[in-house]
Amino acid sequence: MTDPNRQTPDSPTTLRGVVDRLHDAANKEETSLNDVVEGLGHASFVPVLLVPALAVVTPLSGVPLFSSTCGILIALIAGQMLLGRRHLWLPRWIMKRRVPSDRLRKAADSLRKPADWLDAHTGKRLSVLVRPPMDRLLHLACVLCGIAMPVLELVPFTSSILGAAVVLLAMTLLVRDGLLALLALAVIGAAIWVGVQVV
Repeated sequence: MTDPNRQTPDSPTTLRGVVDRLHDAANKEETSLNDVVEGLGHASFVPVLLVPALAVVTPLSGVPLFSSTCGILIALIAGQMLLGRRHLWLPRWIMKRRVPSDRLRKAADSLRKPADWLDAHTGKRLSVLVRPPMDRLLHLACVLCGIAMPVLELVPFTSSILGAAVVLLAMTLLVRDGLLALLALAVIGAAIWVGVQVV
């Protein structure tokens, strides 16, 4: 089985790098998911996983059904990581989904400072959590968060909280920092608490 956490030579290796690639992809009037994936690379699973997770914690999450689409994307990408696929596949109807580029650039700009902060405060800690077979549990957690997003879209804040959890889980795999996985579990717990309180 191939390593789904591997990075290609041109893959971004920091969260800021992913955010910058996202900003650079928005170079037309509208930006499709295909444009973003092309900018990151079809074999760059972790950076591509970060994109919908980051998007759902920005004001873009206010767009109707946006959180559901991001959740589906997260589940599909993480599911393929769980299966150890070599190259990413996404349905054409999702790859054609577009957002206004100016909104995407603004969202990317708003993420730059938090991305720099996270990059500065991560390191190789609790590495056992990012090595097989433990890393498969991180992939599974991302799948479950993605599946939950369409279900919980009508519950305020839960999609964004779950998106933040996926950001932390993907960051765990990107920078090999197992401490972020523990933080992600705490965030998932917070999302469950919010959902229970609202329901």
